[in-house]
Amino acid sequence: MELDVVWLSRLQFAITVGFHFLFPPISIGLAWLLVIIERRAMTTGDPKFEKAGRFFGSLLGLTFAMGVATGIVMEFQFGTNWAQYSKFVGDIFGAPLAAEALFAFFLESAFLGLYLFGRGRISKRLHWFSILMVAVGATISAFWILVANSWQQTPAGYAIQNGRAELTSFWQAVFNPSTAFRFFHTILAALATGAFFMIGVGAFILL
Repeated sequence: MELDVVWLSRLQFAITVGFHFLFPPISIGLAWLLVIIERRAMTTGDPKFEKAGRFFGSLLGLTFAMGVATGIVMEFQFGTNWAQYSKFVGDIFGAPLAAEALFAFFLESAFLGLYLFGRGRISKRLHWFSILMVAVGATISAFWILVANSWQQTPAGYAIQNGRAELTSFWQAVFNPSTAFRFFHTILAALATGAFFMIGVGAFILL
């Protein structure tokens, strides 16, 4: 097998994406489970729920940080490994990636800081609201990333002009034929992944 540049680029990108995708599903699922746990801690006053929130909150911070670090590398590789592709579809493919950063990443990262470091310093209601915003932000983030991915598989709302793919309809590009299916599939999978992660860690501690 010849180790040409394209094959090596695919290998490098596959390793990057494969490692990155270990973390976002855990972060999404764990965030929504922490919404439930922190709600129970706030309404019942049971210290067991607060202890669980503290512990799994720290794991959420870790998985979130790893997801961000590996995601940045992946986005750079769009330009380094697939420069011609990025040039060809950049006007369309770049829009949902930018939307993810503007509408979702800043939301979840800001409120994650408030959630992790605000316990005992802010009201319990605001503390619960902060983890809710983290979960909402992570879900919105997944939506925009899946818009970009779905558009690659079932492109819509574009035309080939001047040798490049140019956007003709933002809404058709966003809600292309596979966006909804991929989004709900991924969110359900993330919830299952977060649940199994929490069960596995809990079982390990008990053992």
